[in-house]
Amino acid sequence: MFPFAEVFPLILQTFIQMLTDLHFLPLFLVIMIIIAMQYRRAEKIKEELFGMKNSGFWADVFMSTGFGLLGGLVGSFLMVFIGLSLSESGLIYLWPIAILLMLINVRFLCFAYSGGILSLSSLLLGFPQVNVSQIIALVAVLHIVESLLILAGGHLGAAPAYIKGTGGKVTGGFTLQKFWPIPLVVLAVAGAGPIQGGVEMPSWWPLIKPGLPGDPQNMVYTLMPVIAGLGYGDMAMARSPVEKSRLSAIYLGVYSLLLLILAVLAEHSRVVMLTAALFSPLGHEAVVLISRRFEFMNEPLYVAPDRGVKVLDVLPGGVAWRAGIRSGDIILAINDEDLNNKSELAQFQARAIFQQRVDYYSHAAGKIRRGFLAPANPGRHWDMLPVPEGNEDIYIELLQGGLLGSWLQKLWRVLKG
Repeated sequence: MFPFAEVFPLILQTFIQMLTDLHFLPLFLVIMIIIAMQYRRAEKIKEELFGMKNSGFWADVFMSTGFGLLGGLVGSFLMVFIGLSLSESGLIYLWPIAILLMLINVRFLCFAYSGGILSLSSLLLGFPQVNVSQIIALVAVLHIVESLLILAGGHLGAAPAYIKGTGGKVTGGFTLQKFWPIPLVVLAVAGAGPIQGGVEMPSWWPLIKPGLPGDPQNMVYTLMPVIAGLGYGDMAMARSPVEKSRLSAIYLGVYSLLLLILAVLAEHSRVVMLTAALFSPLGHEAVVLISRRFEFMNEPLYVAPDRGVKVLDVLPGGVAWRAGIRSGDIILAINDEDLNNKSELAQFQARAIFQQRVDYYSHAAGKIRRGFLAPANPGRHWDMLPVPEGNEDIYIELLQGGLLGSWLQKLWRVLKG
C-alpha cells in the first residue's frame, strides 16, 4: 500500500519529534509518573513485608521507559505495515477508562480492558461512536509488542512474595509486574490540511499518498503520534521468573494473533465485531488465569527442603550476594553447623560478630559450594529472604487492588456486616 522505503524514515523522524513536541511530552511524563507510582507501591510492600530494599524504584521506571520506547518504535512500524488507520478510533476515550480501571486493580492499566469496554459500549449503547475494528486491531498490535517486551524483560525486577495457595499453605514465589509507556506513530486519514474530524495537523506530521490504482477517493494519510500504555502482572511459583515470563510471552503472543485476526474479520461482520470486543478483555483474563492455574497445579519450586534453608531472593550487592548465594540455593551449614530451619538461620545472623563460613548448594552449578558471610547489617538479615516454611501469617495478596478497588472491598464488608 505504501512505499515503505520512503515511509519508514518518516516514521522514525516523526517518532523522535513526538518526544520533543510540547503537545505530547507532558502526557508522556504524566504516564511515567503513573508508572512510577505503581513501582513505588510495589517496592514499599516488599520493604514492609520482608525488610529488603532495592536501590530505588526509579531504576525500574527508567528501564520500563526505555523498553517502552523500543516497543513503541516496533509497534509503529508494525501498524503502518499492516495499514492500520486510527483516524476514527476514539483514542481520547481509552486513557480515562484505563486509569479508572487501574484504580480498581493496577493490572487493569491495559488497553485490552479499556478497549474492550469502549468497543462494547459503542456496539451496545451507541456511544461513543468509534471504529471497533480499529480499536481491537490497536489492542492486538499493542499486545504483540507487549509479548516481545515480556520476553525481553518481563522477569526483571521480580518481587519475592509469600503466597497462600488453594490449600491454605503459604509458599514462596515471585510477583512479576511491569508497566510500559508506549509512544506510537500511527496512520490517520488526512484531508486538505486538517485530519478528518477537524483536528489541525502540526507541520511535522508528514503526508503520505498511497497511490493505489483505481482509488476513487485518492486517499491521503498522515503519520499521527499517540501515547498508549501496557501493563503486565503475573506470578512465578513453579518456575523461575525467567522461565515464567517466557511462557507468558508465548500465551500472550497467541492471544494477540487471534485478536488481530478477529479485528480484520470484524470489518465485514457485526457478530465478529461483538466477538472481538468480548475477546479483548475476556481473552486477556483467560491468559492470566490459565497461567496462574498452571502455577498452582505444578509442584512449587520455592518450598522448604528436607535439609537446610532454601533462599527465595537475594538483594543484589548485599552480604549473601557477595558470598555467591543466589535465589534457589540451599544453605546447608554455617561454620560447619547444620541448618534445619529459618529460626536457626536467624540465630546465626543475630549473634554473628565476625565473618561466617557458609556451605550451600548452588542451584545453578548443581553442586555444593563454600562462601563467607560478613556480619549482618542491623535489620538486613544478611540481605536475603528464605522461602516460607508453610505456616507463616505474613503473605501478600495475589492481586493487588487499586484505591477504588480497596474502597469498594471495605464498603462491601460494611454492607455485609
